[in-house]
Amino acid sequence: MDAVTAFREQWNLPGIVDVHTHFMPKNVMDKVWRYFDSAGPLTGMEWPIAYRHEEDVRLDRLRSYGVRAFTSMIYPHKPHMAAWLNEWAVEFAARNPDCLHTSTFYPEPGAAEYVTAALENGTRVFKSHIQVGDYAPNDPLLDGVWGVLQDAGTPIVIHCGSGPAPGRFTGPGPIAELLTRYPRLRLVIAHMGMPEYAEFLELAERHDRVLLDTTMAFTDFINDAAPLLPADLPRLLDLQERIMFGSDFPNIPYPYAHALEAVSRLDLGAEWVSAVCHGNGARLFDL
Repeated sequence: MDAVTAFREQWNLPGIVDVHTHFMPKNVMDKVWRYFDSAGPLTGMEWPIAYRHEEDVRLDRLRSYGVRAFTSMIYPHKPHMAAWLNEWAVEFAARNPDCLHTSTFYPEPGAAEYVTAALENGTRVFKSHIQVGDYAPNDPLLDGVWGVLQDAGTPIVIHCGSGPAPGRFTGPGPIAELLTRYPRLRLVIAHMGMPEYAEFLELAERHDRVLLDTTMAFTDFINDAAPLLPADLPRLLDLQERIMFGSDFPNIPYPYAHALEAVSRLDLGAEWVSAVCHGNGARLFDL
């Protein structure tokens, strides 16, 4: 029995909902992997990709783990890229019905229009990467995007914390401002907002439509650089219904099972593990 299956049986999980996995056009994924290959000098840590396989192998691996639903987190780093990625995502989701159709955006003229088109094409979740995109979430060119997404109630997985390396626009301050302007946004704070866990937990406590994903948080790989303080553990329990499992598959430097074990070893109970690894994502996406 593999470690993930053993984990599911131990915690009596009907499956896993993983809200933070990456599938991209091959040329884009290759560039992302080259970035991580150079992550040592960029972030001070080596970052070997654990699941550097062809797309079909990666899909089979997730399904063999009992992952019931997953995402295709795509993100642009320059103008005129997001709409093209969204077109690719339509075809990918059509081929893979267990993928939660994912789209993205960038601060540029016409962004609200292609985001609206993505919603009409069946997008169920968006990805925003403040660090890689190097853009301000409060850029006026995004006002239309946030308005459309707030009205639609569609989740946006947003990498806005300052890990693994800070960006010009990362951190809780810009997101607090964004939520002041668009308080009904359904943001999913990627990586629990690491390393600013406490500040992003506070935002979730203040805004009942804000969620968080566990991607890479609590793992051995990141704990020394970005540990969760013991004082914040009760807050995770209080926010049990708004925390969802994310893995960052395939771009992780450890086995998939370790990401799950990192969640369970917080020792917050079987109900918490079940809610985070399956129930909350299943409810959010009506699975």
